[in-house]
Amino acid sequence: MTTQSLTSSRSLSYIALFAALLAAFGLIPKIDLPFGVPITLQTLGVMLAGCLLGPRRGFYAVALFMLAVALGLPLLAGGRGGLGVFVAPSSGFLIGWLFGAPVSGWLMRRMAGARGNALLAAAFVSALVGGILVVYLFGIVGLSLAAHLTLAQAGLAVLAFVPGDLIKCGVCAVLVQTVMRGMPGWRLDRD
Repeated sequence: MTTQSLTSSRSLSYIALFAALLAAFGLIPKIDLPFGVPITLQTLGVMLAGCLLGPRRGFYAVALFMLAVALGLPLLAGGRGGLGVFVAPSSGFLIGWLFGAPVSGWLMRRMAGARGNALLAAAFVSALVGGILVVYLFGIVGLSLAAHLTLAQAGLAVLAFVPGDLIKCGVCAVLVQTVMRGMPGWRLDRD
């Protein structure tokens, strides 16, 4: 087996693992909000995929997960799946995941040399920008279109997610730091 095929096999394994992690986070019960977008743990999976896998592989992990959802597998929190979820009020957030993971990965790659508290801060910022700012941009637009709200109304509605998502950013940062301590060969500067 060549080094190239080993690297490709390892990359595919990581992509599949993080897609499965997203699915596993969907098993945690969702908290329904009145405007049709639930609070779930799956955004943490998006943040972790980006920060630990890098922009390209993070995107592929989320895309693989989304493909499985589109094919009808009930992998979203609350057992949701199928094409209908892509026209629901939460559809913008789902699309945002596809962009949030690569942005988190790109930022993390830029700060890959950080160690200790600097690594913790780098992972937090990467998760915040990709997992909150980018995802919320898409989420607000999607919510506005699907729920017939103005952008301002949709923006106010998603403020309910900020406290929990900030906690997820902190958890992501701690997990990234833990992986780096436990697996010193793990590279955060991958594409």
